[in-house]
Amino acid sequence: MNQTLGQKLLRTKTASKTHDGGHSSGGLARTMGLFPLTMIGVGATIGTGIFFTMVEAVPKAGPAVILSFLIAALTAGLTALCYAELSFRIPASGSSYSFAYATLGEFAAFIMAACLLLEYGLAASATAIGWSDYLNNFLTNAFHWQIPEALRTPMLVSGKDGVIFNPGHFNLPPVLLVILCATLLIRGTKESATTNAVMVLIKLAILLFFVVIAFSGFDAANFTPFFFAKTAPGVGGMAGVVSGAGLVFFSFIGLDTVATAGEEVKNPTRNVPIGILAALGIVTVFYLLVAFAAVGAQPARLFEGQQAGLSVILQNVTGKAWPALVLSAGAVISVFSVTLVTIYGQTRILYAISRDGLIPKTFQKVNARTLAPVSNTVIVSLVVGLVAALVDSTFLWDMVSMGTLTAFIVVSIAVPVMRRKHGEATTKGFRVPFGPYLVPAMAVASCLYIMYGLSPTTYKVFAIVMALAFATYFLYGIRHSKLNHIS
Repeated sequence: MNQTLGQKLLRTKTASKTHDGGHSSGGLARTMGLFPLTMIGVGATIGTGIFFTMVEAVPKAGPAVILSFLIAALTAGLTALCYAELSFRIPASGSSYSFAYATLGEFAAFIMAACLLLEYGLAASATAIGWSDYLNNFLTNAFHWQIPEALRTPMLVSGKDGVIFNPGHFNLPPVLLVILCATLLIRGTKESATTNAVMVLIKLAILLFFVVIAFSGFDAANFTPFFFAKTAPGVGGMAGVVSGAGLVFFSFIGLDTVATAGEEVKNPTRNVPIGILAALGIVTVFYLLVAFAAVGAQPARLFEGQQAGLSVILQNVTGKAWPALVLSAGAVISVFSVTLVTIYGQTRILYAISRDGLIPKTFQKVNARTLAPVSNTVIVSLVVGLVAALVDSTFLWDMVSMGTLTAFIVVSIAVPVMRRKHGEATTKGFRVPFGPYLVPAMAVASCLYIMYGLSPTTYKVFAIVMALAFATYFLYGIRHSKLNHIS
């Protein structure tokens, strides 16, 4: 069929066509129940923000970082309701990409895919980098041995005066972690989900262990002054709180990850919405508990530049090494699960895009025995590993938040569009409360509020990524789209 440029940009896939795979057609198999699905959501979120980003967020917000987590949780909660409704209508791989394709059109979906790839890829790299710090802390406490600095620090580091280049440095532990994750994912989704569920339960136990011990050293004076003084743009006062919210917000990437598994879940129209909301509830409670305990146990000024921060807090509170050893061991296991599910999410998004013809077919090829996209997983892991080995995580946090926030905005807009297009057909099943406009509008406003606190450099890099996405779509995607031949 001949289509005008405008028709090509706005063409959509019906909800039924966004999940037309299935084991019998060579697609993904539905092997996952509600509990492992919820654990995927929890595994993708708890760990990242708590174990790492407080070191970045507390120096900006001070003890008011508690408000940063609340703002991020509120925004994530509003968007979770939108995700829950759309995942009921469109139980497919691809998360926000598939939602955008069914509502806003092909071009918007492709741009959304670029945001998701930025979000998941950099999140996996950032968490792998943080894993290196806790691994080194564990080795120090357990064996009094450290990984040589040249093998645990990246080549490009962010300094006060700009980028610092360290020739010959290569952060090896994150590469080893990514290799382990790739090996597990290649073996198949069911095995990966089960392993992840076990690691998440260990993670929750470790964080409760931290809360109990940290509260033994709790000092209310550490919350005074609650707001830091304004010393620079984005530091101190409510500006610091908003900037801190932008840093920790990417920790709620787990909502996306639950939705990316839509095509591999049993009874997805029931389990995906429940899994999203259950994961959000668990995550929010643990984030606030750990953040409150950490700030209460240590003055806010000590967080800046602190490696393996939670372990150090326990060591300072107790004066003993064993609590830090236990927490570092738990963090090593916990961050493994975060990296595992973010790489998993990245591969499933690429799978969905490739199946629609917008990127090469390599990314949709599934192994006949394991039903896993092997080539896809290898390519993603290679890129994630190289970024983690060569770049400081400071460069990555804000970019992940930008990708997450953009995805959340698109999902929120998609809800009223879906309702308008399908009318009464969308009244059955889970629906966003208070009509199709109020909650989505509040979600968009909250995301824009947090975006305002991100750094100018983040916007510049994001503009470059969007330019590359535009070029890729018009040079390849628009010509190879499967919808070219559908009337």
